[in-house]
Amino acid sequence: MKKKRESKDAVILGIDPGFARLGYALVVESGRALRLLAASCVETPSGTSPAERLATIAAAIERVIRTHHPSVVAMEQLFFSTNQKTAIRVAEVRGVILLLAAKNGLPVFECTPLELKAALTGYGAAPKAQVQEMVKLLLRLPAVPKPDDVADAIAVALTCAASAKMRTAEQRRA
Repeated sequence: MKKKRESKDAVILGIDPGFARLGYALVVESGRALRLLAASCVETPSGTSPAERLATIAAAIERVIRTHHPSVVAMEQLFFSTNQKTAIRVAEVRGVILLLAAKNGLPVFECTPLELKAALTGYGAAPKAQVQEMVKLLLRLPAVPKPDDVADAIAVALTCAASAKMRTAEQRRA
Protein backbone atom coordinates (compact mmCIF):
# COMPACT_ATOMS: atom_id res chain seq x y z
CA MET A 1 0.00 0.00 0.00
CA LYS A 2 1.36 3.40 -0.98
CA LYS A 3 1.66 5.91 1.84
CA LYS A 4 -0.38 9.06 1.19
CA ARG A 5 1.60 12.27 1.12
CA GLU A 6 0.52 15.05 3.46
CA SER A 7 0.22 18.51 1.89
CA LYS A 8 2.72 19.91 4.42
CA ASP A 9 5.34 17.36 3.42
CA ALA A 10 8.34 18.72 1.54
CA VAL A 11 9.40 16.74 -1.51
CA ILE A 12 13.04 17.32 -2.36
CA LEU A 13 14.25 16.48 -5.86
CA GLY A 14 17.95 15.73 -5.48
CA ILE A 15 19.98 15.65 -8.67
CA ASP A 16 23.48 14.42 -9.40
CA PRO A 17 24.01 16.08 -12.78
CA GLY A 18 25.79 14.04 -15.40
CA PHE A 19 25.83 13.99 -19.17
CA ALA A 20 25.98 10.23 -19.78
CA ARG A 21 24.12 9.37 -16.58
CA LEU A 22 22.14 11.72 -14.34
CA GLY A 23 21.01 10.46 -10.96
CA TYR A 24 17.85 11.77 -9.35
CA ALA A 25 16.04 11.06 -6.11
CA LEU A 26 12.88 12.27 -4.45
CA VAL A 27 13.04 12.41 -0.67
CA VAL A 28 9.93 13.25 1.34
CA GLU A 29 10.47 15.21 4.52
CA SER A 30 7.51 14.85 6.86
CA GLY A 31 8.23 16.52 10.18
CA ARG A 32 11.36 14.78 11.40
CA ALA A 33 10.90 11.74 9.19
CA LEU A 34 12.62 11.27 5.86
CA ARG A 35 11.73 8.64 3.30
CA LEU A 36 12.77 7.83 -0.22
CA LEU A 37 9.89 8.27 -2.66
CA ALA A 38 11.70 7.40 -5.89
CA ALA A 39 15.20 7.28 -7.33
CA SER A 40 16.68 6.39 -10.68
CA CYS A 41 19.09 7.36 -13.44
CA VAL A 42 18.57 9.03 -16.77
CA GLU A 43 21.04 7.60 -19.26
CA THR A 44 21.79 9.18 -22.60
CA PRO A 45 23.20 7.18 -25.52
CA SER A 46 26.74 8.17 -26.47
CA GLY A 47 25.98 7.96 -30.20
CA THR A 48 23.49 10.82 -30.14
CA SER A 49 24.21 14.52 -30.47
CA PRO A 50 24.80 16.65 -27.37
CA ALA A 51 21.55 18.52 -28.07
CA GLU A 52 19.58 15.25 -28.21
CA ARG A 53 21.19 14.07 -24.99
CA LEU A 54 20.25 17.31 -23.22
CA ALA A 55 16.70 17.00 -24.61
CA THR A 56 16.47 13.45 -23.21
CA ILE A 57 17.55 14.69 -19.77
CA ALA A 58 15.14 17.64 -19.92
CA ALA A 59 12.18 15.45 -20.88
CA ALA A 60 12.91 12.92 -18.14
CA ILE A 61 13.29 15.52 -15.38
CA GLU A 62 10.21 17.40 -16.61
CA ARG A 63 8.25 14.11 -16.22
CA VAL A 64 9.63 13.65 -12.71
CA ILE A 65 8.59 17.21 -11.78
CA ARG A 66 5.09 16.77 -13.24
CA THR A 67 4.59 13.39 -11.60
CA HIS A 68 5.94 14.09 -8.11
CA HIS A 69 5.51 17.86 -7.68
CA PRO A 70 8.70 18.55 -5.71
CA SER A 71 8.95 21.55 -3.39
CA VAL A 72 12.60 22.24 -4.19
CA VAL A 73 15.36 21.10 -6.54
CA ALA A 74 18.70 20.32 -4.89
CA MET A 75 21.98 20.02 -6.78
CA GLU A 76 25.63 19.85 -5.96
CA GLN A 77 27.60 22.86 -7.18
CA LEU A 78 29.94 22.21 -10.05
CA PHE A 79 33.53 21.82 -9.07
CA PHE A 80 36.28 22.13 -11.62
CA SER A 81 37.85 18.94 -12.79
CA THR A 82 40.92 18.27 -14.87
CA ASN A 83 38.71 17.10 -17.74
CA GLN A 84 37.37 20.34 -19.21
CA LYS A 85 35.10 18.59 -21.71
CA THR A 86 33.35 16.72 -18.91
CA ALA A 87 33.04 19.90 -16.82
CA ILE A 88 31.47 21.75 -19.75
CA ARG A 89 28.96 18.95 -20.41
CA VAL A 90 27.98 18.79 -16.73
CA ALA A 91 27.59 22.59 -16.71
CA GLU A 92 25.24 22.27 -19.68
CA VAL A 93 23.17 19.68 -17.81
CA ARG A 94 23.06 21.95 -14.76
CA GLY A 95 21.80 24.74 -17.03
CA VAL A 96 18.96 22.51 -18.25
CA ILE A 97 18.02 21.63 -14.65
CA LEU A 98 18.14 25.29 -13.56
CA LEU A 99 15.91 26.22 -16.50
CA LEU A 100 13.38 23.50 -15.60
CA ALA A 101 13.37 24.63 -11.96
CA ALA A 102 12.72 28.25 -12.99
CA LYS A 103 10.10 27.22 -15.55
CA ASN A 104 8.25 25.26 -12.85
CA GLY A 105 8.63 27.90 -10.15
CA LEU A 106 10.86 25.72 -7.96
CA PRO A 107 13.55 27.09 -5.68
CA VAL A 108 17.03 25.64 -6.13
CA PHE A 109 19.24 24.53 -3.25
CA GLU A 110 22.93 24.13 -4.04
CA CYS A 111 25.68 22.70 -1.89
CA THR A 112 29.38 22.09 -2.30
CA PRO A 113 30.83 18.58 -2.02
CA LEU A 114 32.39 19.64 1.32
CA GLU A 115 29.02 20.86 2.66
CA LEU A 116 27.36 17.62 1.56
CA LYS A 117 29.95 15.44 3.26
CA ALA A 118 29.86 17.53 6.44
CA ALA A 119 26.05 17.48 6.58
CA LEU A 120 25.82 13.71 6.23
CA THR A 121 28.92 12.49 8.07
CA GLY A 122 30.08 15.42 10.18
CA TYR A 123 33.39 15.42 8.30
CA GLY A 124 33.93 17.49 5.13
CA ALA A 125 36.62 15.19 3.76
CA ALA A 126 34.69 11.95 4.29
CA PRO A 127 35.22 9.26 1.66
CA LYS A 128 32.42 8.52 -0.81
CA ALA A 129 31.77 5.11 0.78
CA GLN A 130 31.07 6.74 4.16
CA VAL A 131 28.60 9.19 2.57
CA GLN A 132 26.84 6.32 0.82
CA GLU A 133 26.63 4.34 4.06
CA MET A 134 25.02 7.35 5.77
CA VAL A 135 22.45 7.55 2.94
CA LYS A 136 21.59 3.92 3.64
CA LEU A 137 21.38 4.45 7.41
CA LEU A 138 19.42 7.72 7.36
CA LEU A 139 16.73 6.29 5.09
CA ARG A 140 16.84 2.80 6.63
CA LEU A 141 17.56 1.20 3.25
CA PRO A 142 18.57 -2.47 3.01
CA ALA A 143 21.65 -1.60 0.92
CA VAL A 144 23.57 1.35 -0.49
CA PRO A 145 21.65 2.55 -3.56
CA LYS A 146 23.22 1.76 -6.92
CA PRO A 147 24.52 3.10 -9.19
CA ASP A 148 26.61 5.77 -7.47
CA ASP A 149 24.71 8.51 -9.33
CA VAL A 150 21.51 7.54 -7.49
CA ALA A 151 23.24 7.42 -4.10
CA ASP A 152 24.78 10.84 -4.83
CA ALA A 153 21.39 12.31 -5.77
CA ILE A 154 19.90 10.99 -2.52
CA ALA A 155 22.83 12.50 -0.59
CA VAL A 156 22.14 15.90 -2.17
CA ALA A 157 18.45 15.69 -1.22
CA LEU A 158 19.33 14.69 2.35
CA THR A 159 21.78 17.59 2.59
CA CYS A 160 19.01 19.95 1.50
CA ALA A 161 16.70 18.51 4.17
CA ALA A 162 19.40 18.87 6.84
CA SER A 163 20.07 22.44 5.75
CA ALA A 164 16.39 23.36 5.97
CA LYS A 165 16.20 21.83 9.44
CA MET A 166 19.29 23.77 10.53
CA ARG A 167 17.87 27.06 9.20
CA THR A 168 14.55 26.42 10.98
CA ALA A 169 16.33 25.63 14.26
CA GLU A 170 18.44 28.79 13.93
CA GLN A 171 15.32 30.90 13.29
CA ARG A 172 13.66 29.51 16.44
CA ARG A 173 16.70 30.43 18.54
CA ALA A 174 16.83 34.01 17.22
